[in-house]
Amino acid sequence: MLSYQHGFHAGNRADVLKHAVLHATLKALADSGEPLLYVETHSGRGRYDLEGAQARKGNEAGDGIISMLNGRGPKPLRPWVEFVEQSGIRSYPGSPAHAQTLLPPDTRFILFERHPAEHKALSDALGSDDRIQIKKVDGYASALKLSPRSRERLVCLVDPSYETARDIDALALWTPKALKRWPKSLLMLWLPLFRDGRETEFGEYLTTLGDCRVYGARWPVDAQKETALEGSAMVVFNGPKSSDSECLAISSALQSWWSDKPLGK
Repeated sequence: MLSYQHGFHAGNRADVLKHAVLHATLKALADSGEPLLYVETHSGRGRYDLEGAQARKGNEAGDGIISMLNGRGPKPLRPWVEFVEQSGIRSYPGSPAHAQTLLPPDTRFILFERHPAEHKALSDALGSDDRIQIKKVDGYASALKLSPRSRERLVCLVDPSYETARDIDALALWTPKALKRWPKSLLMLWLPLFRDGRETEFGEYLTTLGDCRVYGARWPVDAQKETALEGSAMVVFNGPKSSDSECLAISSALQSWWSDKPLGK
């Protein structure tokens, strides 16, 4: 959806789970020594000002990353929180900035973002890096045209807005095509967990498509809070075995951490 801008939600609880798991996974990849092609279908801005006007409007980061700064978060998340603290909350790293920082210097990057304002901000944030190509085209169709070079492993993060049911339908069609085209790729899909459970059937379908792990956590929601979400998950196909226990620890710790912290209280 070209109306969606992640700056209003950056650093929220959904981002905490997503980015902590991404951080652990990318660190393990960096240690593997494999040449990599990193791709994102919905890249966003790259970096976010958590004190800016968009972030302040709903203050979603206050219930998310900001509540975990200065050693206040659960222990399994501390490596990721320290990574964020190195950038500071005026330059909170989105997923492209995680990858740019954590992956080896010889990594190639292709980032797709169609929203004009988000594309410009992404170009301003990361465009000076010669390794990175930033394209203002449809990420789903364009990603499927890519082929990794010899010995290169493709790593792809898919993080759509899920503003309408069409987002789930599109991803349900795209994912098996991607796994068929890149059978050895590392494919990461962010999956929101909705209060009405609309994602349940889709999530179950994803687990039938191949070797995947699901890392997720839910939180209680104040009855008066107007939000569709009550959790966040990452579905990872062909992920590194060395990061599995860390990702499980992250999701378990967040499930416990949030259990007595209703969103919006």
